[in-house]
Amino acid sequence: MAYSKELKEATQAKMLPPNNQSVSKLNQETGIPEGTLKKWRSQIKRKGLTVVTGSRPSEQWSTREKFHVVLETATHSEIELGEYCRKKGLYADQVKTWRDNCMQANGGVAQELAGAVRQGKEKDKVVAQLRKELQRKDAALAETAALLVLRKKLQAIWGSPDDEDI
Repeated sequence: MAYSKELKEATQAKMLPPNNQSVSKLNQETGIPEGTLKKWRSQIKRKGLTVVTGSRPSEQWSTREKFHVVLETATHSEIELGEYCRKKGLYADQVKTWRDNCMQANGGVAQELAGAVRQGKEKDKVVAQLRKELQRKDAALAETAALLVLRKKLQAIWGSPDDEDI
């Protein structure tokens, strides 16, 4: 069923702060199927807006929802942050903690990656050194084998050599 653009936008607005109405509540209120409402909610999320799903407390929000809040508030002043938090039912300290967690998460990953890269380079050096040593030993073994073959051929041609001649 096709819904008017105005109805869709009005319903989507009810999903956004400060209303934060759940899909089931909107379904009862408007009669629009829950599947359609969920589709509209996902469209809002793709636009980058934060939609709180249901009436869950902020401690139960997904990391994605928390990250969207951090992104939305990144350029806010203290006053704007306070207004935003009141609309969302959050505390400014929560948002600041989430921001710190995001920064620490990325910093820790970068340090781990740098350590892994450094270890990888060290292992590559060890592998290269071992390959050189293996090639040197292969060459020495081939030379020794060639000398043994020549010695046997000489013995076959000249007979058994005296111990003094060798």
